[in-house]
Amino acid sequence: MDQRPSPNTDEYPVSVISLRDLEPSPIDTPVEDPKDSYFPSGAYIPPQAAASALGLGGHDIVYYLKRIQKYSSYTFTLFLGFHITNTSILPLLTRSVADSDRYLLLTRPFYQSPLSEPFVVALPLLTHIGSGVALRLYRRYQLAKRYGYESHEQRRHLRWPSLSGTSLLGYILLPLVTGHAFVNRVLPLWVEGDSSGAGLGFVSHGFARQGVVGFVGYSALIIVGACHFVWGGANWLGLTPKSVPTDAVEGRKRRWYALNALSAGMAGLWMLGGLGIVGRGGAADGWVGRGYDELYSRIPVVGRWM
Repeated sequence: MDQRPSPNTDEYPVSVISLRDLEPSPIDTPVEDPKDSYFPSGAYIPPQAAASALGLGGHDIVYYLKRIQKYSSYTFTLFLGFHITNTSILPLLTRSVADSDRYLLLTRPFYQSPLSEPFVVALPLLTHIGSGVALRLYRRYQLAKRYGYESHEQRRHLRWPSLSGTSLLGYILLPLVTGHAFVNRVLPLWVEGDSSGAGLGFVSHGFARQGVVGFVGYSALIIVGACHFVWGGANWLGLTPKSVPTDAVEGRKRRWYALNALSAGMAGLWMLGGLGIVGRGGAADGWVGRGYDELYSRIPVVGRWM
């Protein structure tokens, strides 16, 4: 009978590194990034490599894009506070569209002057959106690089990084905010050269003319906006359910309910003043009403039916 050499002999030298069998992992089935991350972290880049390749002082581009998005949202919150006060809280207190319009004219110079509007409204909003899109594109670039997808044909089959609920709400909010800004700010500037006459009375007139369409559109804007603002702020402050330890199930549930309750409260307050008072203010009479009708009729595509 043949004798096999003993493992202790020289024919089987003992290695200082233990070997073990691993399951194969094909590169054409990328592993999904965690869905509960606002912007999931990707391949690790050593700080030295990032600094030398990008010249960013030890941080990669994701670090800076996330901070640009974070602090631009803080700046835009200043405008949001003014806007909710003018379109909801003041109408609730005065119970009158005409009286609320007077306060609106007093506060408009703080965020609609040629100097303040670009820095308080336009630039933070565009920066917030642009950095979010750039982060998403860069995350996809990282995935393609990680899994060796070099050609355009290969990248067509690469899955996009998963979206968090907050990020998804932001993309839904984008066309709603764009339409709102166009009707109430861009359209009067385009037709009349000035938007000072497009106040709460102009919005009330639109509700009276548009009926259900106006209420549905503004309700969607308010609900989606409130959820995005509350959950986005909680994410920046580290107050989302995912910041609670995974074993604290009840704590995560309480955090989830608290944030949704805060979102509902914010949306409810906004709708009480915006829809309950301004939305039911009625159409304007005389030459003012005719001027409002002319403005609404100039909305592209749908203006002819308004």
